Amino acid sequence: MTSALDYCDRAWLGGPTLDPGWLDPTGTDPEGLDRALQPFGHSRMLPAAAYTSPQVLAWERRYLLAGTWTCVGRESDLRQASEGGDVTQRALLVGDVSVLLTWLDVEVRAFANTCRHRGHELLADIDTATRRSIVCPYHAWSYDLAGSLRAAPSYQQVPGFDPQEHQLVQLSVERWHGWLFVHAANSAEVGAPVEFEAFIGELEALVAPYAPERLVLGERHTYEVAANWKVITENYHECYHCPLIHPELCQVTPPSSGENYQLPGAWVGGYMDLREGMATMSMTGDSPGRPIPGANPRVVEYLGLLPNLLISAHPDYVMTHRMLPLAPDRTWVECSWYFPAGGAGLIDPRYAVEFWDLTNRQDWAACESVQRGLASPHFRPGPFGPGEDAVHQFVTLVGRAYRGLPLHT
Repeated sequence: MTSALDYCDRAWLGGPTLDPGWLDPTGTDPEGLDRALQPFGHSRMLPAAAYTSPQVLAWERRYLLAGTWTCVGRESDLRQASEGGDVTQRALLVGDVSVLLTWLDVEVRAFANTCRHRGHELLADIDTATRRSIVCPYHAWSYDLAGSLRAAPSYQQVPGFDPQEHQLVQLSVERWHGWLFVHAANSAEVGAPVEFEAFIGELEALVAPYAPERLVLGERHTYEVAANWKVITENYHECYHCPLIHPELCQVTPPSSGENYQLPGAWVGGYMDLREGMATMSMTGDSPGRPIPGANPRVVEYLGLLPNLLISAHPDYVMTHRMLPLAPDRTWVECSWYFPAGGAGLIDPRYAVEFWDLTNRQDWAACESVQRGLASPHFRPGPFGPGEDAVHQFVTLVGRAYRGLPLHT
């Protein structure tokens, strides 16, 4: 019998459609996944194992993070060195795959962070280098920044050894509005199962007016949340909880306002209105910042690009949450605030940071409580409320992925 992971490997590479009776990656509750994939109004949340199982997280790291387009950060941040000079090499994990990013002038490339000799990592995770060559610290095989093997000590004496057969394995990388995205599970030669433009879909039209690539980082906070990454994402996509835990937010925006989109791409989201007289999301609703040209002054966009980037676009700043799953019940979250640059310098970001740091911490406490409840033997998946259609969309995309189907629709 073929395993679920064997099946999904073929499916993500464009293999056959899934047998409807196939066991899902939660491994214990295929009927629960069936219920989660019902139409809105009839469906339930994902089975508890989707949030608590190490096996499910291992599957997600390979097929939802390494196996699709994952945001690895802002390119400008990734190139910054702690001690002078531009970074030419940076190692990082994308799901369960170690990746090496290289820059040759303005061109960025991504490679498997694996020497073609014995598999030693070329750089340790999160390490950087400013050299113009990549040198394996194990046996000194060296490569240029385009991945070509330049030196293999002693191998010049080996008959028939061809350096061109031992280039680094190149991966697909894309720039999008200042962020970098890597598809780590497939070599660039094979190609990603989904083209990046189709993956982004109509999200491009919503994000482009804010021109995030022209905005400047004002402040960044990192959090470690004791909750599954999907719990955090689901919380982000509904305001059903806002009246009880976000009184400050409800003073600035009506929690039942706005609508969610149903447009092509591997993303979920919608907008919420600002109350009359409110200029942005801050403690007072006032904005000492500069308006973003082209941004709608009356709404905030809440857009979640799977698997790990949440984009909250305001009239005067863009906030993002980038997530990295650490364990089934633990997620690293990087929250960044970006503002328009001006002749007088960057606006003091505290008006936005103070508001959202408080809101973040309110959300984290709620998510951590949900995670504890999910671990209870008495938990049963509940129905979606009328205002949780975006959560249903997210669950549907994840459930489709569990079934070996593409994230984008």
